[in-house]
Amino acid sequence: MSSETTGASYASAGVDIEAGDRAVELMKEWVKRTRRPEVLGGLGGFAGLFDASALKRYERPLLASATDGVGTKVDIARRLGVYDTIGHDLVAMVMDDIVVCGAEPLFMTDYICVGKVHPERVAAIVKGIAEGCVLAGCALVGGETAEHPGLLGADDFDVAGAGTGVVEADRLLGPDRIREGDAVIAMASSGLHSNGYSLVRHVLLERAGLALETEVAELGRTLGEELLVPTKIYSLDCLALTRTTEVHAFSHITGGGLAANLARVIPDGLHATVDRSTWTPGAIFDLVGRTGDVERLELEKTLNMGVGMMAVVPAESVEAALTTLADRGVDAWVAGEITARDSRTSGAELTGDYAR
Repeated sequence: MSSETTGASYASAGVDIEAGDRAVELMKEWVKRTRRPEVLGGLGGFAGLFDASALKRYERPLLASATDGVGTKVDIARRLGVYDTIGHDLVAMVMDDIVVCGAEPLFMTDYICVGKVHPERVAAIVKGIAEGCVLAGCALVGGETAEHPGLLGADDFDVAGAGTGVVEADRLLGPDRIREGDAVIAMASSGLHSNGYSLVRHVLLERAGLALETEVAELGRTLGEELLVPTKIYSLDCLALTRTTEVHAFSHITGGGLAANLARVIPDGLHATVDRSTWTPGAIFDLVGRTGDVERLELEKTLNMGVGMMAVVPAESVEAALTTLADRGVDAWVAGEITARDSRTSGAELTGDYAR
């Protein structure tokens, strides 16, 4: 009698447990590199452990948390077969939201959903996340890889993450600290970052029919290489600013664009004006706008236009802030100011024309 079974199994349903185990083994070394002294245990437990007694040095510690993904940028990574950079984007989207309130990033967890587990691909994604965590100063304490056959194609995947940080209550940054006369400092983005890719893909890949392998002279590289440039992680740069000079607020420029995100930290009664003439957006922004005949205001409410983070500081702190950022290799400049709000203004606005 044959010993073969004809019954259903997890494997026959499309889930490969052994491949998942192999992926975990491949990623362990990368996760280890993110370890902080407060982390207990290793990869493979049901929960990541972080020693909260480290927070005893705070008088009144406030925990800050955030969660995010990287949107349809994952489609570019899938098409190009490049999986070890998308993790940088994930860490940036989560931890740069956390640092906005002045919080130090502590730890992060990730969730990777795939149609089929390819161990090396999953490990490459986690490698990128781990490298991003090192750049943000946080630990990667755990995560989940889920295989969803039938819902996702064999090469499809998505990533998401959640993070936690801490800030002393009396060091909390935000609208309450901003005053009339403050300066707005812009920090350059590394490119598109991880927002607006639905528009970018629609314009460049679908309407214009450009191939990701196309060499674009004005970009100085292929279109695919440009679209996969990792999101810049500003966490440690922002924390350095809070240590070297007075900072009133940060604004992470993500979905919604520069004006809308800056407006989120501007209090009632005040107004932020940002002068476009203080910088020139990178070539990719012009390429999207020109190719798709996208109006400037539509671009500006979708893309970061070359600014990934903004800091609001007292006027007397500008020189120290710019020096700190320059010493850390961050391209930054004074882009605007905080004024009293009148009946014609609200939140934040961009004025003038971009420098050429």
